[in-house]
Amino acid sequence: MPSVISESSSASVPELTPMACLAPTDSAATDSNPATSGPRMNCDESSTRAKAAFNSAASGWFCALRSSSGTLTGSPMGAAVFTGSAPGRKRIAVDSAPPQADAAAVRSMKLILSILPIVCAAALGQAAEPAKLKLHWAKNMLTISGAHLPGKEMKIHYLEAYCRDNSQTTDWGRHTVVGHKTRLLSRTGDGSQLRLHCDVNDGVTVEHVITATHDEVDFRLTAHNPTNKRSEAHWAQPCIRVGKFSGTGADATADKYAYIKKSFVYLDGRRAMMPTQGWATEARYIPGQVWAGPGVPRADVNPRPLHPDVPSNGLIGCFSGDGSMIFATAFEPYQELFQGVIRCLHSDFRLGGLAPGETLQIKGKIYLVKNDETTLLKRYRNDFPGHKALHSKGKQR
Repeated sequence: MPSVISESSSASVPELTPMACLAPTDSAATDSNPATSGPRMNCDESSTRAKAAFNSAASGWFCALRSSSGTLTGSPMGAAVFTGSAPGRKRIAVDSAPPQADAAAVRSMKLILSILPIVCAAALGQAAEPAKLKLHWAKNMLTISGAHLPGKEMKIHYLEAYCRDNSQTTDWGRHTVVGHKTRLLSRTGDGSQLRLHCDVNDGVTVEHVITATHDEVDFRLTAHNPTNKRSEAHWAQPCIRVGKFSGTGADATADKYAYIKKSFVYLDGRRAMMPTQGWATEARYIPGQVWAGPGVPRADVNPRPLHPDVPSNGLIGCFSGDGSMIFATAFEPYQELFQGVIRCLHSDFRLGGLAPGETLQIKGKIYLVKNDETTLLKRYRNDFPGHKALHSKGKQR
């Protein structure tokens, strides 16, 4: 490949030896009711951490109620009283006229009780939200890591390639790939954000701002063509490795296509588990599966088997190995959705061949969320409102 990427494996590059195509399995039963196929949905979460945080905060504050004069306690009717520690101590009601020292203690207690709800609410909020995911990039590999992430980390070949049009039937190395170089500009101390810069060989530049929260990674790209000629780059590939997340990594199984049965796209308005009905098996390079985005010329996509249908939304994803979480990704604008050959899934973003002086804004998301499909879809529609009109044209052949 003319790209400077040194990664030895590529989801799209033809393998060195011929491979038998991935024959579709009996998908009739799988797809007859796609809304109920796949792992269970809506998994419950424990509230143990939140309860522990509340108890800890409350205990700490009430221990602070001790003073050199005595201890404040609460009566069964809610009236606070002060118990002195000196010999011959008295029990004095809060609303009586206490000695000066006791009055000061009562005022302290009232102040503490007034701010206690705020402190407890903050403690509960911190316990309910996991730590942010961390980002790291080196040698064209972006790594997302987190203690709560199935498999603990997810690697992305970022970016695998920038690609030309008229690529569906042409040679990957000699025609499709436009070379590029990527460098790291900055990374925050907590690893929640990094910035990259790409120089594409035809002169196009792409700035990347990548930001992580506890359950998503946000991509904001600015592509610009400063030259006096149209760019040759029409699309680009972030290659997302999902083996560890789906419990089908090389350490779990020798079957590098086992993840397919945990993966999905959306066809005819419903989730369709792979391999879907209409699964294509013929192309210049096999196996794999490509879904061209709405309005994208079918001659311009990846040279892998091209599915006859157009997706009904822009998501592609899979379930975690234990069924507790969903990975899904989407970009706008997008060229294609792609199931690759090295335990990977793609939403490949579209550049379209920038005109001289043209600038294009591109956005993307990786969702790493609990297994709640309804909430995921609502979030996706909110993040990509333009996709509804894009996909409203319906199925294309």
